[in-house]
Amino acid sequence: MGDLTTFNIDADRWDQTTFVGRLKHFFNITDPRTVLVSNKELDKAKVLVESCRSGNIPANTTQEQLYYAKRLYDSAFHPDSGERMNLIGRMSFQVPGGMALTGFMLQFYRSVPAVVFWQWVNQSFNALVNYTNRNAASPITVKQMGIAYVSATSTALATAVGLNLYTKKAPPLLARWVPFIAVAAANCVNIPMMRQQELINGITVTDESDNRLGNSKKAAVKGITQVVVSRITMAAPGMILLPILMEHLEKYPFMQPVVHGTSCLCTFPTEVFTGSFKTGA
Repeated sequence: MGDLTTFNIDADRWDQTTFVGRLKHFFNITDPRTVLVSNKELDKAKVLVESCRSGNIPANTTQEQLYYAKRLYDSAFHPDSGERMNLIGRMSFQVPGGMALTGFMLQFYRSVPAVVFWQWVNQSFNALVNYTNRNAASPITVKQMGIAYVSATSTALATAVGLNLYTKKAPPLLARWVPFIAVAAANCVNIPMMRQQELINGITVTDESDNRLGNSKKAAVKGITQVVVSRITMAAPGMILLPILMEHLEKYPFMQPVVHGTSCLCTFPTEVFTGSFKTGA
């Protein structure tokens, strides 16, 4: 089993001063497979992590079991409050959730109702993620969260609808890039609004020994700016390159059935907005 008396479960498993170490760390906490783990198993992992922190490691526990428990704990519990986060807002849900929403926005871009519907869904998803992963040290009120949500959604919708109408006579590829521009614009509004308390009051700055030195507004501006840029950069490859690929593939005969099928599905959001669903045989 090995001697675990000196094992520190909160110590970095990989060297965080290297790119590869940081990459392994974030792959570990964003692993989509942890989404499938039951709440019962997550709670057991939390108990094991807390037992290890208190120095009461159960007998016959291996180091790998502790690492796995910490992995589940980091993926599902808030780092500040220790509360179990809702599934959709967890970082481990970002890969499947983000991929699905990106696909919908890139496919359903032809009609205004479709653009409105999927941009609204995407911003609602982002708002839930931001709320779930909020900084407990800089609390934000329900009113402030509401304003941030409405502002980001309005920005995304105005950008998407405006560009959608503007690009009607433009090359098709430009219209396919509208969702990315809308997402980028919304991020520029949503993230600073959601983290406005950090901009107003600053964020806590510590030294290498974790001693508090004070609050810094400059550090908050720098950090939030980097978050905005990184969010837009992460969305760019899929939302810019995929439309180029699809523009070429749709010229081939084997893609025509796929294009026809998805264009029919595109009427779904329109029916939502117009109330044209019919019942009966």
